[in-house]
Amino acid sequence: MGSTGSIGTQALKIIEDYPELFQAEILVANQNVDLLVQQAIKFEPNIVVIGDETKYNQLADALKTYPVKVFAGASSIEQVVQMDCVDIVLTAMVGFAGLLPTIRAVEAHKRIALANKETLVVGGHLIIEALKKSRAEIVPVDSEHSAIFQCLTGENPYHIEKLILTASGGPFRGKTYDFLKNVTPELALQHPNWTMGNKVTIDSASLMNKGLEVIEARWLFGVPVDKIEVLVHPQSVVHSMVQFVDGSIKAQLGVPNMRIPIQYAFDYPNRSFSSKNKFSFAEYPQLSFEKPDMDTFRNLKIAYECLKTGGNAPCIMNAANEIAVELFLNKKISFIGMPELIEKSLQKIDYIKNPNLKDCLDTDNITRIKTFEISKNIK
Repeated sequence: MGSTGSIGTQALKIIEDYPELFQAEILVANQNVDLLVQQAIKFEPNIVVIGDETKYNQLADALKTYPVKVFAGASSIEQVVQMDCVDIVLTAMVGFAGLLPTIRAVEAHKRIALANKETLVVGGHLIIEALKKSRAEIVPVDSEHSAIFQCLTGENPYHIEKLILTASGGPFRGKTYDFLKNVTPELALQHPNWTMGNKVTIDSASLMNKGLEVIEARWLFGVPVDKIEVLVHPQSVVHSMVQFVDGSIKAQLGVPNMRIPIQYAFDYPNRSFSSKNKFSFAEYPQLSFEKPDMDTFRNLKIAYECLKTGGNAPCIMNAANEIAVELFLNKKISFIGMPELIEKSLQKIDYIKNPNLKDCLDTDNITRIKTFEISKNIK
């Protein structure tokens, strides 16, 4: 799911490099018909799905001479992840859209290579409950959560003292609030270490990405918020760490490349040989760490507060952030306007302590509408 995005295209390169291990059975994209057609012709999947139903005819016409079934729409995405021909579902769709397909994949007992952090942010409690009734398993793809997952392999979860998520700090590390008032989308998209899609890159610049990862870690690893710490690590080679009760710390290191965690999730518990992406300490003579500035980059503080509040607060935050990022990219609000918009949305949307699936869907929809209205008074 999300084959035309940054994670999806890298995943297909791995499938291409290991044809004896992996095959792309179904490809799902939201709107990028042209690239989806190219991928379908090259990888010959059984099925392709385009999320945007208005693009169905264009996709079907382009593939009419190929033995590929073509579907469209959100309901089709939910259905195909449950098919018997699928062993692993890579959830690399952006944002809230990944929630329902991930729930359906859990219900169908699939392995889920999870790259869509918003799924656990908005419905972590729903996913955990569904996992209890299923033979499904989640292997995280986010580099930070993959690192923690690897560090915890073979460890007693009761021995965890603290999870330490590392953050690059983004393109504005060390900058002041006054500086941030005037940054442009073009500047914010210039990440120093990672190549990602626009939404994730902006989230990284605002530290919202790390806030989402804190909430995701809470659900993935079952630890309370006070046991999850964020450290800024500009070199982005220590992907995250776990501190244990005896004082030991385990870290997972590697070059800043998503290929490694994607391949690990695909082949877990095995490790396929790769001649690429080899890390050398000689190339990184200094590794540094510092505390994040949560007063200047308020989105990280907002995420911690929403996790402590619980209920549908993270769902409100996520929907408001998706609207805020879209508005910032379109130069409708400023960089510092994003956290302001999110905070005002959290104040305006009704709080639900124990949201069910319908509550999450309704909260997301209402938040998007109200956040857009509130944005008209945000600079």
